Amino acid sequence: MNDTPDSYGDTRLFIRGQWRDGGGGSGAVINPASGEGIGRFAVADARDLEDAVSAAVDGFAVWRATPAAERGAVITAAAALMDARLDDIARVITLEQGKPLAESRLELARAVDTIKWYGAQAESLGRRDYPERPGQVRQHSAPEPVGVVAAFTAWNFPAILPARKLAPALAAGCSVILKAAEETPATAARMAEAFAEAGLPDGVLNLVTGEPAVISEFLLARPEVRKLSFTGSIPVGKLLARQAAANLTRCTLELGGHAPVIVFADADIAAAARDTAAFKFRNAGQVCVAPSRFFIERPVYDEFVDAFVGIARDLKVGDGLDESTQMGPMANARRIEAMAELMADADACGAETLHGGSRIGERGYFWQPTVLAKVPDNARVMRDEPFGPVAPMVAFEDADDAVARANSLSYGLASYLFTGSESTARRVVDGLESGTVGVNTLLPAQPDTPLGGVKHSGYGYEGGREGLDGFLHLKLVTQAAW
Repeated sequence: MNDTPDSYGDTRLFIRGQWRDGGGGSGAVINPASGEGIGRFAVADARDLEDAVSAAVDGFAVWRATPAAERGAVITAAAALMDARLDDIARVITLEQGKPLAESRLELARAVDTIKWYGAQAESLGRRDYPERPGQVRQHSAPEPVGVVAAFTAWNFPAILPARKLAPALAAGCSVILKAAEETPATAARMAEAFAEAGLPDGVLNLVTGEPAVISEFLLARPEVRKLSFTGSIPVGKLLARQAAANLTRCTLELGGHAPVIVFADADIAAAARDTAAFKFRNAGQVCVAPSRFFIERPVYDEFVDAFVGIARDLKVGDGLDESTQMGPMANARRIEAMAELMADADACGAETLHGGSRIGERGYFWQPTVLAKVPDNARVMRDEPFGPVAPMVAFEDADDAVARANSLSYGLASYLFTGSESTARRVVDGLESGTVGVNTLLPAQPDTPLGGVKHSGYGYEGGREGLDGFLHLKLVTQAAW
């Protein structure tokens, strides 16, 4: 795939254990720090996709029959290979996605931990016996892999998102067709290389890239594909769910968010500002669980906002390959256009820009860390997921009103609150309509914990045993005495 660790190179398709060019030609991969091409990705055509399905079907037959201990050993070995190549793969992440090297290393480390954890879980799969029924009837349930999985990942986390799909699917005994994001194909290719070198049988993992609509329509129309796992936007998730419905294909959908942060006057304001600002501007705000609507109790509004603006003002924005960079570029030109549209709307709605609000230079896709005040509820930045480094600040008087405003949107992925009162925390946590809630912390989901959305933020879980269960079917066996 690549000539040397220092070259980005071109990314090819990986089907039945072989790298190959795409029948649909190729497309350009852009370095978001420069706006210039750094390589090409292969575009799969119908024949490539047909071959990928055939390979996955054959791979599934082999992999499901492989003892769980052997499956776990291969998965764990792949994680070890990625860990040994951490600096190399982290550089690839930064080149194609833009985030600072420090963030790329942390992301890959999280991906490695996730893969290791699921490798260890493979042996935990086993039958469950139930009490004997009248007439000496015995029952047990046996977990079985669902079959061929179509996994679609987004560009914002090119290592952790594939890891959270590949690792549990492979641990369960499924085969996978991974459609990596065209903006970030090389990270997925490096991961596929590691799995192949670790001894994964041919056809168990297949990597395709190309036109997303063409690939999804082809794969989800095939009855051999029995599971869809998707991370991305709500509109695309709904489209894929409709396509999957034709064959009653199981779905796990991790979709968008617009995470509210509620800061009470009795919180540690300096810590709340520091922690939320760090998470808000991580990956240039391109995180589905990033704090993106800030509700601050009136008595501490100015204190919190001043501290937050000070942090935003001091951030060093630049090329992620520079070790001193704290925030890299947006991932592509579309995100710059989206930020400009949000700012124009906020200005028209009367919002006040306290810091930032515009593009940085003309080279690459850099946007200033932006803080807005006096933002009305009808502004787009308060209603639509910004997916960028824009933080709107709003004061609140009453806790019930803050919770109601936090719950007012169709999103329900993540929420955060900061308070010094345990009773306030319990009441607010109970009231928030959200798949995950952070109380005085923004610690991301860990390999052994489930993450899932409510409302339009999706359904199903990634992470934890629940993430593994999503790739299994429980066969109930009822047996009379011989």
